[in-house]
Amino acid sequence: MQKGEVSVYLLSYTPDPELVVATAMRQSRYPGGVKDLNLGEEDIIRLINLALQLGHFSVFEHISFTFAIEGISRACSHQFVRHRFFSFTQQSQRYVKLNEPVFIIPPSIENNPSALKIFEGTMENIKKSYQQLLSLKIPEEDARFVLPNATETKMVATANARELMHFFKLRLDTHAQWEIRELAKKMFEIASYVAPHIFNEENIKYFE
Repeated sequence: MQKGEVSVYLLSYTPDPELVVATAMRQSRYPGGVKDLNLGEEDIIRLINLALQLGHFSVFEHISFTFAIEGISRACSHQFVRHRFFSFTQQSQRYVKLNEPVFIIPPSIENNPSALKIFEGTMENIKKSYQQLLSLKIPEEDARFVLPNATETKMVATANARELMHFFKLRLDTHAQWEIRELAKKMFEIASYVAPHIFNEENIKYFE
């Protein structure tokens, strides 16, 4: 049985994201226009920190990030799409024939030999049932009804930085479910590489 593993790739993001946020913050308190404003690194950091400290989160809505996500379960994607201010495109089980379904194994099951045996046996039976339905010319959109929440899925997800802040605040918490927390960690690592003065552990306390 194949086993999925979460992977996150940054497809695109707003160029110079920290400059954009700082410029928007400067405009809120600047009498003139900002199209020709020349902000240095210290100015950018100061304005970002000021926006966070004052809770001026609207300035973070001007930058966005698009991620390609693989190796998460349908159970995880059901949680993820509750973040309504993201934009999502998910791999369709209606149009994509899963010749070899991949299943996500929770650590609590993987680390328990008796539980793992039950899980793997169940997934193998489900895979056979799905393939048998397809061989009987049952459409993919109907054969998928036997597939479990453990089935691996792929997504493209886009959000502005304010929504990412909200997502990270909730899903990096130790009380978050293990799989979506792992997803959030990988997304946070990428976002913090691109915009380190916005997305860092010190700033999480300011996030909504």
